[in-house]
Amino acid sequence: MRKIILALSVIGMLTVTSCGTKKKIAALEAKNKEIQDLLNSTTVKLNLCLTEKEAMAAQMEFLKKNNTDLINNMGNMTTLTTQGAQNIEKALETIKEKDLKITRMQDALTKKDSVTLALVTSLKREVGISDPDIEVNVEKGVVFISIADKLLFKSGSYVVSDRAKEILGKVAKVINSKPDFECMVEGHTDNVPFISNGTLLDNWDLSVKRATSIVRVLTKDLKVNPAQLIAAGRSEYIPLVDNNNAENRAVNRRTRIIVLPKIDQFYEMIEKEMKGQK
Repeated sequence: MRKIILALSVIGMLTVTSCGTKKKIAALEAKNKEIQDLLNSTTVKLNLCLTEKEAMAAQMEFLKKNNTDLINNMGNMTTLTTQGAQNIEKALETIKEKDLKITRMQDALTKKDSVTLALVTSLKREVGISDPDIEVNVEKGVVFISIADKLLFKSGSYVVSDRAKEILGKVAKVINSKPDFECMVEGHTDNVPFISNGTLLDNWDLSVKRATSIVRVLTKDLKVNPAQLIAAGRSEYIPLVDNNNAENRAVNRRTRIIVLPKIDQFYEMIEKEMKGQK
């Protein structure tokens, strides 16, 4: 009876942990989507402002030419018509307002891009981008570090290799220098069915277990703040290439670390400017 109670307790704890992780993953993905949607919307607004600015500038040139024609017709080279002068002044004020909004939005987007670029540069320098089994890139404003399976684990195992700890140490150095960043560690497998060994049931179990193993190394051995990390398993369902040969399956077996810098200050700045244009 005690064994049955103990087994039920373990299953309960795994279920709660799994639900908590799924909620964190969903919240992080929703936040990332919200920020990306806002940046896309801001870019559209920015392009619209630039178009309006060009139209205003053309209108101002027309007004200036109109007043010049009036002056020439009147034979008076020193006096603008009152109405023409007022129209030009209004046009200039409108252009100044548009310029200010455009500048602020461009600053926000530039700062966001600068943070991402600085992070990528730092990671490439620390991790060593020359290694073909390690990739550091940016997709939709998010930084991804992809590490080939052969550098981290033996086949079918979730025990982190010594070489992997050396690589993760370089990643941890960058993460520790950015305490406001959040990182999701994702385990990915190929589509070859995993043979249950009593501890792991399938590729889902293997991918999650590998992610948690990486997280443990980062937190326990490399002193990364656990609050910055999320462990997730994606199994075989997000392959980079078709699993139609051994070489491609090796590409799909990987661990991906997604680095998400918090850009709340830029988010608020962009949101404020967008509300101001409504």
